[in-house]
Amino acid sequence: MKRIICFDIETTGFDYLRGDRCIEIGAVEILDGKITDNTFHAYINPEGKIIPPDTYMVHKISNAFLEDKPKMSEVAPKFLEFIGDSPIVAHNGIDFDFPFINHELGKLNLPPISRDRQIDSIVIARNRVFGPKSYTLDALAKWYGISLTARADAHGALIDSEILAKVYIELENTAPAPDVSEIIAKQHEAMLAHPKIGANFPYRKFEVPTDELENHNAFIEKING
Repeated sequence: MKRIICFDIETTGFDYLRGDRCIEIGAVEILDGKITDNTFHAYINPEGKIIPPDTYMVHKISNAFLEDKPKMSEVAPKFLEFIGDSPIVAHNGIDFDFPFINHELGKLNLPPISRDRQIDSIVIARNRVFGPKSYTLDALAKWYGISLTARADAHGALIDSEILAKVYIELENTAPAPDVSEIIAKQHEAMLAHPKIGANFPYRKFEVPTDELENHNAFIEKING
């Protein structure tokens, strides 16, 4: 059976190198192309890291809410057990989710999610979907007709993982884009074959009338002056 995990995280901010922490993890299982009921979800105590107001407005998770939640040291082993050795999908994961979660795992001396297991759905989308004005998870969900009502008020790691799983299945069922360079080459070849562009183009060969040339030169001088 082919098992794939789609996951998402919520954090206190974007920069783990400056102390930002993961405060929520959600993960959804896909087996043989179908979403199962087997999920993982946990809120995480950021251990003193303050959630700024602008970040709170995105996921609506407060420090007060997280006070009694387990620390990453308790959550991480359970998360690793859930994902096992399966490939892991995250949206824009290469730039954010994977390095962030691997930083958290590294702090606990736990094994990272290896590069060969990382799948970034935004990379797949950019190579398979032509039409959306952007490739955010919201934009792709709307493109495929996937409901976003569950996240109407705020982002959530498990909610976003479920949306991502639906988007990922659609992406897997979307034919890969053709070789663009081949298309351009064919169009270029057809363009050169056009009778007005090929080597036998009937260029006009005649002298420019003196008055027109004088007017032209005067106009150029006026512009340059």
